[in-house]
Amino acid sequence: MDAAADVSERYGRFAREEAPGRSALYAQWAAGVESDAEISALLGRIPATHRQPPLVFAVTRMLGAPERSYSEWAAWVLAHADRVVDECSRRSLQTNEPLRCAALLPALSDIAGPLALLEIGASAGLCLYPDRYSYRYGGGPDLDPVDGVSAVVLHADVSGDPPLRMPEIVWRAGIDLHPLEVADLDDRRVLLSLVWPGERGRAARIDAALDIAAADPPLLVRGDATEEGVLERLAARAPADATLVITTPGVLPHIARAGRERLFRILAGMDAVWVSIDPPGLHDEWDPPVDSASWGGFVLGRDRVPLAAVDPLGAFVEWRAGGARERR
Repeated sequence: MDAAADVSERYGRFAREEAPGRSALYAQWAAGVESDAEISALLGRIPATHRQPPLVFAVTRMLGAPERSYSEWAAWVLAHADRVVDECSRRSLQTNEPLRCAALLPALSDIAGPLALLEIGASAGLCLYPDRYSYRYGGGPDLDPVDGVSAVVLHADVSGDPPLRMPEIVWRAGIDLHPLEVADLDDRRVLLSLVWPGERGRAARIDAALDIAAADPPLLVRGDATEEGVLERLAARAPADATLVITTPGVLPHIARAGRERLFRILAGMDAVWVSIDPPGLHDEWDPPVDSASWGGFVLGRDRVPLAAVDPLGAFVEWRAGGARERR
């Protein structure tokens, strides 16, 4: 399949299966690309790993494309073709959603602290601040940081009585192939542009979380965590008197299988608690195994033990692990 045909097929699938119910504008644009040979050929100039519909649409919006009809968007893209190709080629799809902390919190709540938090695929690090956000759990408690209600208030539904308490985090760090700087205006614009048109509240939530991160920036390192020694060297910088918790909230689907298997071996050899949010059928690391056909969400896991079915972006938690049990 040539590049233009691949673009047409990929965007058609996105229009039918992914965008409906989430963004009517993106569904319209993607359907337009599917049947537009000229635009498909143009987008085919972008490397395959950088031409996903949400990334291309976000970059064009960031650069000034009108959020109107497909014909208006396509005309703008054709008029700015080289700039679109160049910018997409250097950007990656980095969904940095702080609401994921509402799904991570149950797995963090019964780990003995204080905690040193290290995220793989951290982007700008917005999921490294679960102690700085407020939580409003439908069916559960309201939780706030020690200094009061946060500028970021996360709303999520919860069932099954998971452990929920604010963690004490004394060190936070992240590793990413292309980390984003919260103080860099272009990087902030990219993160905000990755919010799909029609997603209410996400842009304001991310903007407020960026301000929290900018006030106390995490340690962000550029690197590939699947390479031997890279993750270990960063982990060695954590305080010795804190429990090291390594998180992978939603990043594993973006790592090729060989890289995931290397990462699993690395994590197994480290003195750390591993907390992950993954699609149920992505790998076979779960113990006990997960039935992906009936799970009903992504898997919140800790040290390979499935704890809860969760929304991939954090909107719900269905606790399935029974009673809470403290780690370490």
